[in-house]
Amino acid sequence: MLSEEELGDWRRTHHSSQINPDLNDSDVLVMGWVSSVRDHGNIVFIMLTDKDGEMQVTAKLDECGKELFEKIRAVKEHSSIGVRGKVRNMHNAPKGAEIIPKEIKLLSIAKKIPPFQVYSRTVANIDTRLDLRAVDLRRKVLQAVFRIKHSTLNTIREFLNKEGFIEVNTPKMIATATEGGAALFPIFYYDREAFLAQSPQLYKEQLTMAFERVFEIGPIFRAEPSRTMRHLSEAISIDVEQAFVNYSDVIDLLQRMVAYIIDYIAKNNTSELEVLQRKITKPELPFPKYTYNELVELLRKEGERIEWGDDFSTENLKKLGSMLQGYYFITDWPSASKPFYAKPKIDDEKLCESFDLMFGELEISSGSSRINSKEMLLERMKKQGLNPQAFDYHLRVFDYGVPPHAGFGLGLERFLMTFTGVENIRDVTLYPRDIDRLAP
Repeated sequence: MLSEEELGDWRRTHHSSQINPDLNDSDVLVMGWVSSVRDHGNIVFIMLTDKDGEMQVTAKLDECGKELFEKIRAVKEHSSIGVRGKVRNMHNAPKGAEIIPKEIKLLSIAKKIPPFQVYSRTVANIDTRLDLRAVDLRRKVLQAVFRIKHSTLNTIREFLNKEGFIEVNTPKMIATATEGGAALFPIFYYDREAFLAQSPQLYKEQLTMAFERVFEIGPIFRAEPSRTMRHLSEAISIDVEQAFVNYSDVIDLLQRMVAYIIDYIAKNNTSELEVLQRKITKPELPFPKYTYNELVELLRKEGERIEWGDDFSTENLKKLGSMLQGYYFITDWPSASKPFYAKPKIDDEKLCESFDLMFGELEISSGSSRINSKEMLLERMKKQGLNPQAFDYHLRVFDYGVPPHAGFGLGLERFLMTFTGVENIRDVTLYPRDIDRLAP
């Protein structure tokens, strides 16, 4: 019976990406997990996977000797092993080279077979996968998604750094609602009630007083009891705020950022896009813009039921998505439908300087010019039934010259769905949280 072995002084010399014909006849020590074992009698092929990809270990009885050969053929899929051996050119192997083993270490032996195949593109029951998410993430398609997610985050930071923004971190435990409403997760904070932050909105507004251009990439928490393929209770938001501008300026910033990211992914994540069977190109700028009023009229002409001032229903959005392809903005929303800090338009206070960025029927970002008048903020709070005393920590800074400012929040997971082709938001989230899932 096989037994697990200690790592000891073994350290890898090469990753899979480095195993190629240039190393022919070289000694290497590689490590990874076993993604497949093919036993053909006197020859066994092990596909060993590490962070960079796959490499082939080829064991022949007449080359390895009986003891090592029997040890190799007993290896189970998903086990973690180390292999010391020699590289040999082989046209059919990954990158044209294979490893002939001289010694192996069984570092962790798999005891069970997962209820799904790691080479499967799709698995029928997503809950089955999510219950074993760490194993699920070994699948190539998800590896590709999260490598693209990593590139996206790096590219966001690169873009905003070039634009003169600095990255900030704001509290995630707060004393009161950021945007009003009941979609809050209450927590115990010592001897009083607190909440998980819906967004860094008010903090990032305040930070424009000192830094003018700030951004944050961090979690937001929404207690919305939605069971859809596009809602999460914990998501990652890219929040941007800028002083001395209005919503037109940040609309331009947002669309340039989106185009910059997609162009980078298209050029630098080609292997991942190939796994996902996706071809993407930099979207043309500027993105189309439609006012709320224009789209209400368009929907009515299409026979959709909508009253002025209503938010767009799921059915309304599906209809819009069938008519408007790609990225587009909806601007100038009714003031009553947006948070209290959205600035009303000067020529029509029923509307506000606000926007949503859409992709078909999917909302991926929302932003606005912000109110920088204390008196106007108080008036808007009262109209929305909010208690100004709960926002005293925010209101008091408006006595010290808050500059005109504007900003947006971009949902990272939803944004990724637009160009990876992933249909369920849980598959762009490592460990998703929703109304039904709090583990693993």
